[in-house]
Amino acid sequence: MSARETVLDYYEALRRGEPLEAYFAERPDVVKVGVFSRTVGFDAIAEALREQTRTTEAWTVESQDLRVEEPQGDEPGWFTDRVDLAWRDTERETSYAFETRWSGVLEPRGDGDAREWVFATMHVSAPHQPATDAR
Repeated sequence: MSARETVLDYYEALRRGEPLEAYFAERPDVVKVGVFSRTVGFDAIAEALREQTRTTEAWTVESQDLRVEEPQGDEPGWFTDRVDLAWRDTERETSYAFETRWSGVLEPRGDGDAREWVFATMHVSAPHQPATDAR
């Protein structure tokens, strides 16, 4: 799977409520910054993503400007995107919607046809407060 396909596959897994931790490097220094949080280390990220999946639903993830650099060899790649992002928090009974900015570094794993990419860092931010619907 290419670096571009990895990013798009992550978006699709998020929409479907599928497990997300396999997309991240299994290292203590991997970092994921979300709209409301910053998490460091694979174990902490995996737990945070499981909790997110358990407490959210109805995800909208619409890529607007995905750009991916995928170098040859063992060099890391990067991505950046503008994403329309929305979801429903089932515990707070609140819906959120953001125009977000995503960026990150991807590391290659494996060679040839078995080559895959995982996130070493992911940063998701929003330029303003979310539109919420407290139902």
